[in-house]
Amino acid sequence: MIEFDSVTKRYGSVVAVDTVSCTVEKGEFFALLGPNGAGKTTLVRIMMGFSTAGGGATRIGGVSSGTPAARKSLGYLAENHRIPPFLTGWSFVMRCAVLRGITGDRARRAVDEAVGRVGMSAESRRKARGYSKGMSQRIGLAAAIVGNPDILVLDEPTSGLDPIGVRDVRELLKEQHGRGATIFLNSHYLTEVERLCNTAAVINRGKIVVKDAVEKIAVEGESLEDVFVRLVEGRNESTR
Repeated sequence: MIEFDSVTKRYGSVVAVDTVSCTVEKGEFFALLGPNGAGKTTLVRIMMGFSTAGGGATRIGGVSSGTPAARKSLGYLAENHRIPPFLTGWSFVMRCAVLRGITGDRARRAVDEAVGRVGMSAESRRKARGYSKGMSQRIGLAAAIVGNPDILVLDEPTSGLDPIGVRDVRELLKEQHGRGATIFLNSHYLTEVERLCNTAAVINRGKIVVKDAVEKIAVEGESLEDVFVRLVEGRNESTR
């Protein structure tokens, strides 16, 4: 469903993404992990068509990323996303539905369903200027899932949420994966990744240093946090 083929991105002399090749198969629950500045967000921006790669190619469902055909299958939540303060949450989600080609009564039903699923039915008609960080995050998730897209790309989806909100998002993502969605998760929350994802990759200094099933990338007795620290620090104990 998602393919990076020798993708490279430079900012002047800095190599942000270094010849990354990686695939995410249909139905996978995939996590991209890495320290700050490792290239995670740059790779996501290239995948979404918001940034142009300096080399290589990115494809969504076999179609070049950034094209209207590729975007139709995507639901996206950006890290630190912003809702225009003059819009209600419901109107924002509706605009996102229309951009994905959902219109009329179908769009209204889809928006009602999405805001209800994230627990924002009662607050969705309020202007976004009055939202807390957690409320804005829930509306952003509603915009990502509206219309049940085939692929969800989520950059830190539990950011700003309290423990109840984190639990709600966990259940929402399980539900979305259960209906057959392919999920690409960019997250620092390794405990949540262990609970949810079946595949993970670690990127460091612009390079993918490992990609495998979550249960296969650890040596005996390691947690995912242990694996992350070991790989980022460059220690090369063999994995099982």
